[in-house]
Amino acid sequence: MAPRDTQTIKKEESSIEKYEQDGDAAKEIARYLPYFPFKGIPRFYDIGGFLDEPAVFQRIVDIFVARYESIGIDRVAGLDARGFVLGPPIALALKKPFIMMRKHGKMPNTISSDGYKCEYGNRQGLTVQRDRIKEGDRVLIIDDLVATGGTLGSAISLVKMLGGKVVECACVVELKMFIDPSEESGLPSRTKLFTELKHEDVPVWGLISEDVLTNEAALPEGYVDDGEEH
Repeated sequence: MAPRDTQTIKKEESSIEKYEQDGDAAKEIARYLPYFPFKGIPRFYDIGGFLDEPAVFQRIVDIFVARYESIGIDRVAGLDARGFVLGPPIALALKKPFIMMRKHGKMPNTISSDGYKCEYGNRQGLTVQRDRIKEGDRVLIIDDLVATGGTLGSAISLVKMLGGKVVECACVVELKMFIDPSEESGLPSRTKLFTELKHEDVPVWGLISEDVLTNEAALPEGYVDDGEEH
């Protein structure tokens, strides 16, 4: 890729700064992200809320496109499974290829990252097809939410294994409580994990944080937490 000139770099910075975390647009979208007690988690944020509102979903896609259209993305990678909902419309708008990063046993001709821990427990590593990322490719990773960073860390490892560079990890929701919690809290630290994985050079951005996610779902009578994992 050819070096970018000063004007291009300034345009990139302007695009990235256009939408701030928890800004006016984020607060409006947060109204459509209810939380439920689910999978043993008191606040499970449900993207089904904004998927039911096409104008809100489009607004999210537009915000992500505005942030990344000028920074030299070669490919967009989405994480199994909600990244498959968000990633393709963003990739189409950016006119870039979309890559699936999937669980084990779902695709042929793959490589795998190591297993990892997330807020739900232990996981096998993610997989990606070997020919989807080329040496030097600039990859944008998309998912719905980042908490402990285990899944994103696994995805970043895949990109690096194939010689690519992760430009940024972008999520609709970022739970800031996991960025660098105190030892006393007992919470896992995303900063510590990324340092251990040598991913501290990779930025993570979320449009909305838990600070403005205050829409508690109205639970129907007889609601049961029927999540598969607790």
